[in-house]
Amino acid sequence: MFYGSQSGPQQGGASASLWLLDAIGKGGVPAQGQRDWRVRLRDWAEDVELVPDLGQRVGSATWFRGLATCFGLCASALYLSPGFQALPGEPQPLLAQSQFDEVRSQMITPLALGADSGRRMGPTDAVQPLRDTPERPQIELRAQIGGSDSLGRALARAGVSSRDAAAVMNLVGSDIASGIKPGTPLDIILGRRASRNMPRPLDHLAFRARLDLALEVNRTGNVLQVKRTPIHVDRTPLRIQGVIGDSIYQSARAAGAPPKAIQSFLRVIAQQVDLGSVHAGDRYDIITEYSRAETGEAEVGDLLFAGLSRSNGRGINMLKWTSEGRSRWFEASGVGQRRGVLSAPVSGRMSSGYGMRRHPILGYTRMHAGIDFAARYGSPIYAATDGVVSYSGRHGGHGNYVRLDHGHGLATGYAHMSRIAARSGQRVRQGQVIGYVGSSGLSTGPHLHYELYRNGRTINPLSVKFTTTAQLEGRELAAFRARLAQLKGLRVGLPTQLAQNNRSVLSPVALAN
Repeated sequence: MFYGSQSGPQQGGASASLWLLDAIGKGGVPAQGQRDWRVRLRDWAEDVELVPDLGQRVGSATWFRGLATCFGLCASALYLSPGFQALPGEPQPLLAQSQFDEVRSQMITPLALGADSGRRMGPTDAVQPLRDTPERPQIELRAQIGGSDSLGRALARAGVSSRDAAAVMNLVGSDIASGIKPGTPLDIILGRRASRNMPRPLDHLAFRARLDLALEVNRTGNVLQVKRTPIHVDRTPLRIQGVIGDSIYQSARAAGAPPKAIQSFLRVIAQQVDLGSVHAGDRYDIITEYSRAETGEAEVGDLLFAGLSRSNGRGINMLKWTSEGRSRWFEASGVGQRRGVLSAPVSGRMSSGYGMRRHPILGYTRMHAGIDFAARYGSPIYAATDGVVSYSGRHGGHGNYVRLDHGHGLATGYAHMSRIAARSGQRVRQGQVIGYVGSSGLSTGPHLHYELYRNGRTINPLSVKFTTTAQLEGRELAAFRARLAQLKGLRVGLPTQLAQNNRSVLSPVALAN
């Protein structure tokens, strides 16, 4: 709060102006004769608006006066402007070639291409360029067969000429007819070339065509020749047993079982019992194909036997057996793996049941002769069990429709497909894709309408469960039991002689890999 006037002429600026106006208003210091014209000047300044707002009162005298003021100020600014003439300067002299070379060696471009930083001089007469730089007499390298790769493409990537690559394929084509395992290393030596315009010749190539065969291609004179070295391979199956701890997988891996064999074992056991019912203390028995070369390499094959001894519950002994040209899993008694159990035809939730309901499109109550599964558009539809396609095509309100005949008067139907993947007369197996979810026919959205028929009439699909099993008999059953006894007679781990010969190569860690 101010209790007195603190402005004066010595403060200058706005304070001095306030002091002058206050003095004029009070009639103080200025004389009487001077006060009159100053008072009149003040009154005129108050009445006349020198800088009006040009956005208001357009067309009035005040507006035109402000416009004239604006033009006057702009004209004064342009008249008094200093101008934009170029300043005189002296051009720099051109660099001589030697000076340019010196500067160029310190530019960014050489640095980006790998040159060293610092002051570098250009070449002088003391530097003589070489016409031909010497080449290495040979190049040794190691290539590798990639996934979905071929020997020819791998050789081309390594720099082998197309002519030499074709010659190699002609020599070893019959040995690698079944393909080369991805990851197989290729030891390559490229020799000296006659001129720079020619590719280097292939002097040496060595790789493992199969576990039991090593190939070596060498150049003799000007001709490539192949040398085949057979490798002894022991194909005795590998048997691993142990006690289950926290989990089957961890216990089997700790015992040295290959991951591939454990995964196959779990899939087979899961079809017989709930894996959640397997407890610590139960014993597992895994027998798998296992090929071991005398050089130390090993390959894991298919699972042959899966056994599980449980403290509570029946034991499981499953043997893989080929019957009627089809490999299936059979129990120790000779009863095959159960087939034909009705399974969910699509991955989705059941959205509508079997029975009377109000039709969402027709608007009246009618029989819903199946069950609906809500699923995404384009989801695969699977055969619920083995059968033969009796109908495939358009079928009225069903839209795209497939019907499977399973024998014994039983059949299943699949409606509203977006696309059919099975043809009439085709034999399908359980889990085989027969179509894809859609909304064809009388449908309000993508879903599968699934029906079950008995003797030509629809029944509730949830009320029927049927199975078919394969039973071995006669000589086939005897051969099956002999094979089972042979496998169960194997000792646990590696054969004694092979373990002694390759103790340092085939350690439990190597088996685990």
